[in-house]
Amino acid sequence: MGEGARRFADHPLRTAALHEVHARPFHMIAAPRLVLHYAFMTDAGEADAARARLAELCRRNGLAIPASDARHHVVPLLGGFLRWESHAEFTTYSWDAPRGAGPLPAETPFGEAFEPPGPLMVQARLDLVDDLRPPAEILAGFDPGSLAASQAAGGRALIATDFRSDGDGFTRLLIVDRGLGPQEAGPLAQRLLETETYRVLAMLGLPEAQRLQPEVRRIEEQLVADTARFRSAGGFASNRALLDDLTALAADLEAGAAESAFRFGASRAYAEIVSLRLNAMDEHPLEGYSSFTAFLARRMAPAMRTCATLENRQQDLSRKLARAAALLRARVDVELSQQNRALLDSMNKRARLQLRLQQTVEGLSVAAVSYYVVGLVGHLAEGAPLLGLHVEPTTIEALAVVPVALAVWFLVRRIRRHHSDGAGEE
Repeated sequence: MGEGARRFADHPLRTAALHEVHARPFHMIAAPRLVLHYAFMTDAGEADAARARLAELCRRNGLAIPASDARHHVVPLLGGFLRWESHAEFTTYSWDAPRGAGPLPAETPFGEAFEPPGPLMVQARLDLVDDLRPPAEILAGFDPGSLAASQAAGGRALIATDFRSDGDGFTRLLIVDRGLGPQEAGPLAQRLLETETYRVLAMLGLPEAQRLQPEVRRIEEQLVADTARFRSAGGFASNRALLDDLTALAADLEAGAAESAFRFGASRAYAEIVSLRLNAMDEHPLEGYSSFTAFLARRMAPAMRTCATLENRQQDLSRKLARAAALLRARVDVELSQQNRALLDSMNKRARLQLRLQQTVEGLSVAAVSYYVVGLVGHLAEGAPLLGLHVEPTTIEALAVVPVALAVWFLVRRIRRHHSDGAGEE
């Protein structure tokens, strides 16, 4: 663009997105070449520590230092290249150099003073050679029982491995140059090492599946038993206990699923990467030998299916437990509603009995109060002669019974109505 091009504010992730396409670039190599490759399982802290140690190594040897947030770094070293890469859960070190190169610094993974950032997972040695001998002679040093050999790069290379560790602990990989150019040999070597790395990491899901299988089987069997109990269960207490059992089973299942979710997802992703790398190598079968694709499909596919099957069983079992718990919870709610209704009916009966008792007490209280009031009237009548009245007290008492009883009854009723209205307002 011209000098007058406008400059806009960059998105915070723009630089990272632009540079990601250039991450982990291939570099050109030519036969004869030796590549040593390590992969260590690391968490975020261990990966940061590995980056710091690599920076110190580069500083002491006058090499470019990785950035504080770098996830890959390549430096020239002793006629070859030292490559460091940090991934989500592992860190890799690779060193390639012409055969016969001198010893690497002791602080590298290939020296005695190296401090591994985590447990070792992959250790591979790749040899890129020129060899015009027949394949049978070239491959004689591999285990024929697990040998995989193919043509790659349109027939311009022969690749082979037996996926076994040698006496030094390395898995041996071989590339025979049959017309490769340096721009093809580098990518092919890197893809072959990535295939070895990711096929090992993909297999980590199998032990996790094998560990969880007995627990999933136990939950399945317990669900069958609880379902049978659910069909014949009666009463609130038994249904409530059954609901507690189902809830405990669901908690156990979800705990196992949460623990294994990352591992199964990672294994699935790694297996897909292996497939992509094999396709990128343009592999073709070599007569008389199993190809990489066929060998790994025969070994990896059952393991990946085991992981996928267990993951599906977990998901299916989770849905079944949720449905069973929902049905049982509905039954418990219905039974609880019935109990509440019976309790309300009992409370209503007690309220009616209490009302009757109250009315009876009120009637007796009217009679008792009237009796005492009439008695007071009779005592007053005894004092009538003092006022010049000659009336029999008994006559006055008899005449006062009905008016007094009515007055007391009216007063008691008014007091009860007043309390009833006050309770209603509250």
